[in-house]
Amino acid sequence: MKNLVILGAGTAGTILANKLVRLLDADEYKIIVIEQSKVHYFQPGFLFIPFGVYKDRHVVKPVNELLSKKVNCVFETAKIIEPEKKRIVLQNDVAIPYDFLIISTGNRIAPEETEGLKESLWQKNIFDFYSLEGAKNLFKFLNDWKGGRLVVNIAEMPIKCPIAPLEFLFLADYFFTQKGIRDKVDIQFATPLSGAFTKPIASKMLSDILIKKNINVINEFNIARVDNSAKTIVSWDEQKIPFDVLITVPINKGNDVIGNSKLGDELNYIPTDRESLRSQKYSDIFIVGDATDLPISKAGAVAHFQVDILVKNLISYIQQKPLEEKYDGHANCYIESGFGKGILIDFNYDTEPLPGTFPFPIFGPFSLLKETRMNHYGKMMFRWIYWNTLLKGYKIPFIEPHMTMSGKKRPY
Repeated sequence: MKNLVILGAGTAGTILANKLVRLLDADEYKIIVIEQSKVHYFQPGFLFIPFGVYKDRHVVKPVNELLSKKVNCVFETAKIIEPEKKRIVLQNDVAIPYDFLIISTGNRIAPEETEGLKESLWQKNIFDFYSLEGAKNLFKFLNDWKGGRLVVNIAEMPIKCPIAPLEFLFLADYFFTQKGIRDKVDIQFATPLSGAFTKPIASKMLSDILIKKNINVINEFNIARVDNSAKTIVSWDEQKIPFDVLITVPINKGNDVIGNSKLGDELNYIPTDRESLRSQKYSDIFIVGDATDLPISKAGAVAHFQVDILVKNLISYIQQKPLEEKYDGHANCYIESGFGKGILIDFNYDTEPLPGTFPFPIFGPFSLLKETRMNHYGKMMFRWIYWNTLLKGYKIPFIEPHMTMSGKKRPY
């Protein structure tokens, strides 16, 4: 029997395991998942916790409830990957051999990488919403806050779900409006990007929404440090932005096991073939989701589309056939914009987000690059789909791994 090891049971790893147990002969392949946490987090839901929309119970479930009973799950931290020996050594020094390895270790926030960020004001006047702890602490703070200057800052790209900071800004505007204190809150967005988003057409549309909501954007702000005593963030060129509350999107890094194993770059992301999703160095290792170094968003939808491609290529590799499936960089995302409306974007390596309809031309029912109530409903329905369809490895109707131009219109 051969060991197929999946390192990490986040979104990508869970979908993969549940798909593969239905496709591979259990008498020939033993599927082993190595995961350090016994709970699975619906990370897109963290965004809603500071505003009281979701609670813990909406975003946390036991890993064992999500994986097929046919999957062998090992709850332990991986210490090092040894590709030459084809094994993973765990923190308890147990070594697990593999014949095929899929790395889906995701990434994490690293506030310790920015000087002064994780000091006296951390979780008091400085919060993140990319962790459950940060989101819950922020909920407590905002619930009693009477107003002042709120600054949202992205420390450095890439980050998980690059649209999430914009969603936070939109929801903050809605939240403070509903509380009747919007006129008492000065919302500032300090980003290292030259615009609101990485793609021009979407960036222009999203920037216009920020302007309408009276949210000030400071572009090309590259944070160097946080001055806790002065409640100020300082850029490398000594630009200073004072805050009463700082919402930080810290530097993101890949899992420590990647660094320990010397498999990744300086941020612990693994060099990955952008089409086949195989390691650029080891033919028996595939990488998926946030662990890759690919030039595409680190988001759940990306992991979902990559899994569909990877599964076919992995089976081709097992059967000693050419890897013919090609991932095109497909990503899509619902953007909650507040006041019961949302936006949808759909793009890939070569095509930026465009206006139009999705997934069908003419009648949608969802609109691309346009604020609609239907897009809001799509965003809110996704949590149910995530737990009940996506993680179980079932196909989501009418959603394909490759991007299509159907329904899209170029505005020029």
